[in-house]
Amino acid sequence: MADTHQGDTRRDFLYVATTAVGAVGAACVAWPFIDQMNPAADVLALASIEFDTSTVAEGMAVTVKWRGKPVFVRHRTPAEIEEARAVPLSELRDPQADGARALKPEQLIVVGVCTHLGCVPLGQKPSDPRGDYGGWFCPCHGSHYDTSGRIRKGPAPLNLPVPEYQYISDSVVRIG
Repeated sequence: MADTHQGDTRRDFLYVATTAVGAVGAACVAWPFIDQMNPAADVLALASIEFDTSTVAEGMAVTVKWRGKPVFVRHRTPAEIEEARAVPLSELRDPQADGARALKPEQLIVVGVCTHLGCVPLGQKPSDPRGDYGGWFCPCHGSHYDTSGRIRKGPAPLNLPVPEYQYISDSVVRIG
């Protein structure tokens, strides 16, 4: 009887050892396939950008590219800020207070992609139409955004999105 018990113990050990070696082998084979799904270095480099907002004069706007999308940086005038703050939230389709959309009231940073069908609204150049509310206008389907990037008129369901960003100095912002 002692021989049978010892044979069972050896067999159990062989099963466990074979299973462990098989699992490690499967992981070694699968790892290259899993690792190739990680983002490439050039994509990671675009994950965040830094921009000096002091280069944008009051009343002007610039477009920077982040993750393949246009990001609008507008240096708002005191009148534009006051106008955006004066809008009652009850009048907005996607209610957001102006203060919740800009870390610094004079600098508005939004992703410049219309939330209706992904067009790029006009309003960055002084000669562009800015719609009925002085912000941005999407001529494709007629969406009007105010000076806070909030949808006010037209088919777009949501405000222009505010990307994740932070100020790393008084005038340099890191987007992403």
